[in-house]
Amino acid sequence: MRARRVIAAASVAALGVLSLAACGKSAPNVAAYVGDTTYSVDRVDAIYDDAQAKYGDAVRAEAGQAGATPSAEQLRAAVTRQDVVNLLVSMDLGKRVAAAKNIQVPDEVTPQQLEQNLRLPATTEYAKLWGEWIDLLQVLNQQLPPAELSDDSLMAVYDALAKTGAIKGGMSVADVRQAFGDGGFVRSATALSAALEDEASRIDVTINPRYRAVGVPSVVSTGQSLVFYSLPYINEAGPVTDISTPEPLPSSDAPSGEGPAPDEGTAS
Repeated sequence: MRARRVIAAASVAALGVLSLAACGKSAPNVAAYVGDTTYSVDRVDAIYDDAQAKYGDAVRAEAGQAGATPSAEQLRAAVTRQDVVNLLVSMDLGKRVAAAKNIQVPDEVTPQQLEQNLRLPATTEYAKLWGEWIDLLQVLNQQLPPAELSDDSLMAVYDALAKTGAIKGGMSVADVRQAFGDGGFVRSATALSAALEDEASRIDVTINPRYRAVGVPSVVSTGQSLVFYSLPYINEAGPVTDISTPEPLPSSDAPSGEGPAPDEGTAS
């Protein structure tokens, strides 16, 4: 089992991000402040609702052709509101890093290339955001100098992949090091994490407590399919305000057991 290259980086370091009580930013209808940009809860809900509605329509249409009636659970897409916040915040930070370094981001990955593995219609805004995000991550991976490989960063990436079932869980650090080879994609992930951390500290990022577990949306190719996952990178131990009631974390439906190891690949 070897893991050679992710097509979108996994970020592993914690960011010193404040709660919405900081600097007077405490509006309960705001999901996140990223510098001078505000992402409203309504915006998050709109992206989420669009994904759920179009996914449900697609499932009904497919089931109808087979004369079947899908259950309520089958009509529900795996995407969560937390996933939406992850994309919005991480993409904003990544764009700022690219702009500061005069990095041009090509438009290469399309929603149509992702919809089968993302399991969402290409017409959803969520799928379109993913395509844009992968373009950004790939170019940042190429331009940012790789970081040193530590046991913590190695295991953070491994644990996130293991939760999806793409890699067998319970492996030791030594086994993971052997499986990941030179760990090049973890080095790139750590470098990106540091860049996002610096940018978040510079511009002031604040997150609504209900979306506190913000992570970097990431994707790895197994050679046969794409595995989408997320790594926490905003400090969850920071202060939490009482401006809103945190939503309960969704239960994990990730498959268990040993799956295909990450391999080289692209989103095309």
